[in-house]
Amino acid sequence: MDLFCFEITEEMEEERIDKCLAMLIDSLSRSFIQKLIKEENVKVNGSIVKGSYRVKAEDKVEFFLPEAVEPDIEPENIPLDILYEDKDIIVVNKPKCMVVHPAAGHYSGTLVNALMYHCGSELSGINGYMRPGIVHRIDMDTTGSVIVCKNDIAHNCIAKQLKEHSVTRRYHAICYGVLKEDEYTIDKPIGRHPTERKKMAVNERNGKRAVTHVKVLKRYKEYTYIECALETGRTHQIRVHLASIGHPLLGDEVYSNRKCPFKLQGQTLHAKILGFRHPSTGEYIETDAPLPEYFKHLLEVLD
Repeated sequence: MDLFCFEITEEMEEERIDKCLAMLIDSLSRSFIQKLIKEENVKVNGSIVKGSYRVKAEDKVEFFLPEAVEPDIEPENIPLDILYEDKDIIVVNKPKCMVVHPAAGHYSGTLVNALMYHCGSELSGINGYMRPGIVHRIDMDTTGSVIVCKNDIAHNCIAKQLKEHSVTRRYHAICYGVLKEDEYTIDKPIGRHPTERKKMAVNERNGKRAVTHVKVLKRYKEYTYIECALETGRTHQIRVHLASIGHPLLGDEVYSNRKCPFKLQGQTLHAKILGFRHPSTGEYIETDAPLPEYFKHLLEVLD
């Protein structure tokens, strides 16, 4: 069991204990924290508390987090669209509706299940049993390039490049509305949404710097086909940034309340270009993931 200890700051005063802990620990859901409280596993100033308790400044909160029982992750013979592969890395063109790594509700049919079948034991172990080889990810309904590492040396090298923002990542997307300028740079910090914790938002107070460079590829009557180059890599960065300037991605059901006139599954977003230094040779490698059929068909319809 892991012991968590926190001291409540003035900014959190009068928040309910479950909401407060959900804000402090990004990886835990509020419902899970409520379960811990109900089972009398949370203490404030040494005493067991109830879920209705509202915290006070300088309260000392502590609780034990039970060890998670990891489900068996089985290799599955799922076809992979491989863009590049050698002894160190593999770059895969991920299809729509595929989750990158197992999580609650998605323990099969993921990219990891497919990779375990294809690569066997040749996947890095740095991110643990549930995410072998995974050094970065894209959303379930986002298609395109994902780089996977086959050993820990490669993993550390690619992770360092991602942290330094030296990896080339260019996405193609379709957004609502007609962008007036040919190029935009959106420089707005992104952090957790203040009230909806499963969403991200432009957050001037607690967000981290996020920069997206947008280039218009083609304008249509009501939409714009764009390329987005990431200077940083925050969660949902492109989706949040485009929504923040009034041009959410077509089909985005999380960051747009507009009714989509096309039969789409989630946002029209494709990780097309991925460039990086090879972890062994230092050579610059760039892959180009072809647009998925639904995306090409949609562009034909718009034309």
